[in-house]
Amino acid sequence: MKNFFVDLWKRMIGFVMVHGKTILAFLSGAAIMMLVLMPRLLKEDGKLEQLEGVLEEYFVEDVDPEALEDAAAAAMVDAIGDRWSYYMTAETYQASQQTMKSQYVGVGITISLREDGIGYDILKVETNSPAAGAGILAGDILIGADDVYVSEAGAEDMKNAVAGEKGTQVELTVLRDGAEMKFTMNRDTVLVDVAQGVMLEDHIGLVTIESFRSRCADETIEAIEELLEQGAEALIFDVRFNPGGYTTELIDLLDYLLPEGPIFRTESYSGEVNVDYSDADCLEMPIAVLVNGDSYSAAEFFAAALQEYEAATIVGEKTFGKGYYQTDFLLSDGSAVNLSIGKYYTPNGLSLIGIGVTPDEEITVDEETASLIYAGTLDPMEDPQILAAIDTIKTGN
Repeated sequence: MKNFFVDLWKRMIGFVMVHGKTILAFLSGAAIMMLVLMPRLLKEDGKLEQLEGVLEEYFVEDVDPEALEDAAAAAMVDAIGDRWSYYMTAETYQASQQTMKSQYVGVGITISLREDGIGYDILKVETNSPAAGAGILAGDILIGADDVYVSEAGAEDMKNAVAGEKGTQVELTVLRDGAEMKFTMNRDTVLVDVAQGVMLEDHIGLVTIESFRSRCADETIEAIEELLEQGAEALIFDVRFNPGGYTTELIDLLDYLLPEGPIFRTESYSGEVNVDYSDADCLEMPIAVLVNGDSYSAAEFFAAALQEYEAATIVGEKTFGKGYYQTDFLLSDGSAVNLSIGKYYTPNGLSLIGIGVTPDEEITVDEETASLIYAGTLDPMEDPQILAAIDTIKTGN
């Protein structure tokens, strides 16, 4: 492409030299400027630099070089065609690091824009968060933050209004049963619940694992042991809507649960194969695992390992089928690329890419029920998939 422009430029200069007066009469000032500046543009190292130079030099408005670089970087990663690889700006990367630590600064709510446009559904309120302390509930509709309202502002403005520095105050306006309510709170560090346990009927303990991010193994094992002290004789693990996380957390938890043998396999981009093993200590009791189409990555391999060892019955809906693992490559300006660099395999060497984990007992739920499960507001004894898991434990299936 560069040679094409060089040849074109030479031809244009030659034509002007031969037909000087005639051609100059018809060339606009901009065209003459292009003839003069083209050599400088062509000296740039590559196509992206050339394009950036053209945009900065000739676009009718001002150009933000940083925005251009971010857009180009994101497009470059998108072009490899891997849905799990993505570019992060410096700000996004810092936020992702906090998320992986299972903490962030904010008010502690998860929201989703409503189709009717009147506000954001509050899907989840973190335990011990500023929002929970102020009295906000899952199911409320967020319509404003301070003097910024959804009806007047875009999504980014609302996000910025809710977010802020630790210790600063914000007033959220919500709709609850049609009535407008206001809640004031101070933004603070929110520790995201990674795992928690509750005792169900007939000495069956339910352990919900929200993700496999930092603290997962420790919190899950702690929840299990608390349930055992309360008399649990069987366990249900809930990894529905679990987005995965660190394989180190997965391996530590599987080691606690499973007997001696391989529990996880990886193959890097260079072909290097690694196998992680469990020791002989294990948890011997009836176990069921709940999964759905939003169980990803480590959550899927957790269920798959227990299924392959015949240590648990898998209940629910087929998982997504993610089988690549990623790592972050930090760039010079603080931005980063999260890139797929290898593949995951089950203890038996099975890839889950495009396959997922098929439950032993397939139980589907409707969209409304799924929303309540995600929010954590559905009574376990009204959850069809939990009831099915209890039944499999009782019948020994």
